[in-house]
Amino acid sequence: MTAKRLRIIALLAISMVFLLAWAFPIIWSVLNSLKTDSDVLAYPPKLVFSPTLEAYRDVLFGSGSILPNLLSSAIISVGTTIVTMLMAVPAAYALARLRFRGKKFAGFYVLATQMLPPVGIIIPYFLVLRNIGWIDTYQGIILIYLSFSLPFAIWLLVSYFEDIPFEMEEAAYLDGASRLKTLWRIIIPQVRGGIAVTVVFVFLNAWNEFLFAVVLSGNTVRPVTVAMFNFVSVEQTLWAKLAAVSVLAMLPVVVLGVVAQKHIVKGLTVGAVKGGGRR
Repeated sequence: MTAKRLRIIALLAISMVFLLAWAFPIIWSVLNSLKTDSDVLAYPPKLVFSPTLEAYRDVLFGSGSILPNLLSSAIISVGTTIVTMLMAVPAAYALARLRFRGKKFAGFYVLATQMLPPVGIIIPYFLVLRNIGWIDTYQGIILIYLSFSLPFAIWLLVSYFEDIPFEMEEAAYLDGASRLKTLWRIIIPQVRGGIAVTVVFVFLNAWNEFLFAVVLSGNTVRPVTVAMFNFVSVEQTLWAKLAAVSVLAMLPVVVLGVVAQKHIVKGLTVGAVKGGGRR
C-alpha cells in the first residue's frame, strides 16, 4: 500500500470520526424522541426498541403544546431577519463603496459591538424595555435581537460588496442609472450568495437564542428555546418529550439550510472565485 493511499485512508478515518462526533447528539435526540420514558431511562441504553410517536403527539397536541412557542420563535426569527437585512444591506454597501468622514470609525464600531458580552448588557436592556412597556412583546425582543444581529450582518456583507468591481457601477452610472437603481439592479444580484449566507446565520442566531429570550419573554411571547424547560423540573426530566421538542426546533433551520444550500455554497466561495479582498 502506497504512502498516498495511506494518507487518504487516514484522512477519511479522521473525517468520519469528526462527522460521527457532530452527528451523534442529533441521532441520539431523534432516537430518544421515538422512545417511551421508560426506554429512555433504561440502562444499558436500548438500541433496539419499538418506536412510538407518543412524545411528538404530547408536545404538539397535549396540554403543554409547543405550537404557540414555535409560532413565537418563527415570528421573532423572521421579523429579526427581515428588519436586519433591510438595514444591513444599505449599511454594508455604504461602508464598502462610499467615502465619507468617520468611515473607519464606523467600521470599527460595528466590529466592536460584537465583542460585548451578552450577560453584561442584558440588565440595561431589561430596564429599558420595562420602562417603555415592551417586556414580553414581539417588538421588544426583535429590537434587542437587532442589537447583535445587525452588526454581525453588516460585517459579513461588507466583504461581499467589496468583491464587486467598481467598473460595474461606473458603467451603470454612464447609462444614467441612479445609485439606488444601481444597488438594486446591478450590485445586489451579484451578492445574492452572500445575502443568502447572512440570512441563514441571522435566522439561525435568532431562532437559537436563549439568554435574552428567557429574561425578556413571558407568558405572551415565549420562544421554543425557553419552552423546552417546561419538560425539566426538580422532580424529573421528561427526556422523550424534551428530545421531541429539540428535534422539532431543529427542523426549520435544517429546511432553511437545504433550501438555501445552493446560494450558501456560492456565497461562501464567491471571494475565492473572484479573488477579491478588503480594500
